[in-house]
Amino acid sequence: MSSLDSRPGEGTRGRIIEELATAPRTARELALTLGIQESAARGHLERLEGRGLVAPTFHREGVGRPRKRYLLTPAGQELFPRRYELLLDSLMEELLAREGEGFVSALFVEAAKRMAQQIAREIPAGRPKSERVAGLVKALNDLGFRCTLTKAADGRTRITRTNCVFRHNALTHSFLLCEVFDKHLTEELLGQVGVDLQDSIGRGGMQCTHLITLK
Repeated sequence: MSSLDSRPGEGTRGRIIEELATAPRTARELALTLGIQESAARGHLERLEGRGLVAPTFHREGVGRPRKRYLLTPAGQELFPRRYELLLDSLMEELLAREGEGFVSALFVEAAKRMAQQIAREIPAGRPKSERVAGLVKALNDLGFRCTLTKAADGRTRITRTNCVFRHNALTHSFLLCEVFDKHLTEELLGQVGVDLQDSIGRGGMQCTHLITLK
């Protein structure tokens, strides 16, 4: 089942997501609003529940059995657009104007270290760096970067990313994201290595390519 059929407002399940964003609903209420059979509404809700996007909740209203209503889970709420990059861009511009590039670069170095600490559990401790690189690629893929690991002709390790989860901010502040943050994130996770950025989405490329010299 494609995730596209649950985009808010698109298709029957997407319309159900939209309705549940305003308030919990029963299957009957959704059926009446959407003009479909109640059994069809229940089927859609069961599928959405199976994917962790909605959850049932029960409320007693007078005598009789509690009424079953469905609400959005946090995963369901995440289907709606998020524009965090707009806030980050504004904060970066303000900091650059007030404190200068050196100060902001230092902040991004510390942010890279903090992020490295969060994903370090994916990197096998005490293992050779060649094995740790594979752990790094897995951790980055878990974050959505879509990485592949290959060997370059000169023997260096090549990590290629075809997606950047910071794409918008990398396009507006490529130095901070591509040069400062990426480099220090890699070094923090792998130790002292040489990181050479060959291509970058932030510079207008189709992918990001890092060549790593394992020392």
